[in-house]
Amino acid sequence: MMKNLKLVLVLLAIAVFPYSCMVGPKYSKPEQPKTDSFQFGNKTTDTTANVTTLKWSTIFNDDVLIGLIQKGIQNNYDLKIALARLEQAKANLGIAKADLYPSFQYSGQVNSAQTFLQQTSLTANMSWELDFWGKFRHQNKALQSELLATDEARKVVLSTIVSTIAVSYFELRDFDNQLEITQHTLETRQKAYDIINERFKSGYVAELDKVQIEQQVAIAEANIPLIKRQITALENSISVLIGQVPAPIERGKTNNDLLILSTFPTSVPSALLENRPDVKRTELLYRASNERIGVAQAMRYPSFNIAALAGFVSPTIGDLFTDASYLQNIGAGVSGPLFNFGKNKRRVEVNRQIAEENKLVFQKTYLIAISEVENALQNVAMYKEEWTARNRQIVAAQKNYDLSNARYYNGYVSYLEVLDAQRSLFEAQLSLSQLTQKQLSSMVLLYKALGGGWN
Repeated sequence: MMKNLKLVLVLLAIAVFPYSCMVGPKYSKPEQPKTDSFQFGNKTTDTTANVTTLKWSTIFNDDVLIGLIQKGIQNNYDLKIALARLEQAKANLGIAKADLYPSFQYSGQVNSAQTFLQQTSLTANMSWELDFWGKFRHQNKALQSELLATDEARKVVLSTIVSTIAVSYFELRDFDNQLEITQHTLETRQKAYDIINERFKSGYVAELDKVQIEQQVAIAEANIPLIKRQITALENSISVLIGQVPAPIERGKTNNDLLILSTFPTSVPSALLENRPDVKRTELLYRASNERIGVAQAMRYPSFNIAALAGFVSPTIGDLFTDASYLQNIGAGVSGPLFNFGKNKRRVEVNRQIAEENKLVFQKTYLIAISEVENALQNVAMYKEEWTARNRQIVAAQKNYDLSNARYYNGYVSYLEVLDAQRSLFEAQLSLSQLTQKQLSSMVLLYKALGGGWN
């Protein structure tokens, strides 16, 4: 008995010792380009601040839009898929953690015949592969990184859902506004047609004036079903995003009444690593692949195993639990590769190249993130300037139309001038409506590009 106890103590010492031995490279974060500020950012902005803690619900002032986004977060199938993948990653990590500990099994067998070949038995056994070279620890670290990367992927899906619903809603309200502008233009043109048609019948104007305004009425009429089709398509798209069957979407404020927080803290580009979930995800995948190099290297070395068995074995059931039937044993073993034509060495090289690929993906994602912020910052600034110019254009176009209309009815110009002025006003109104939508959308996309708080 004392001999067995000593053997157990020796084996336990061997089991504890290897946790200081781990083969494989240590992780180090890849270097990234350094810059103090964004090219199109506000140079006076506090660069220590970021938008991580700024919740998406605080940047909108439309309860209907906020409600749609909340429905999307609750019901969107892409987000549900991402959550299912997160739970799967948690389960895989739990499976891998179990490899660090011994496994226990039991077995029992009953036979009516008294034979030594098939004896009655009730035994329990233990087997344990010692993590001498860190194979299981590297695997666990890899899965932990992949679990965190899966959570970052969930955040990417979440940010995409929130921003897509918001942008789609702005586009929907833009089409509503375009429909209203077009219907008003059609009404104005129809009234002008009625007047000119009566004047044509009375012989005061030429037929050319009549057919010109008739053409413009038809153009406005043709635009209405086009806009209605676009509205239906957007409503169906938003319905899918919020996880419901296609149905009309509730409206809130118009784009002209909507306000979005227009100033976000634009931290230095390196802070994107702390904000952007897609950047964090690719870095975590690189970290995981780096750990798997250690797994592959550990497979090149011998593996050490401890096994133990205890139980009762007897030819007859009646003698099963007697002292003579009791059996116990404990032992250790070693096994390892001897010669496999370089397969294990190449496995290490394969994992090194996978890690290198993931590092390059991480670096590329980082640069894309900076580029997206630069584009978003420039879009926000330029859309503001363009909107101001378009608004001045509408004021001038409206005055031009009023003057041309008055000049026509006083007989100074042909109706062609009135039509040209009316067409310019119509196009300017549609352009301003689209720019209002783009302004709102650019704010959302800037918030997303900066890694806003989507949690």
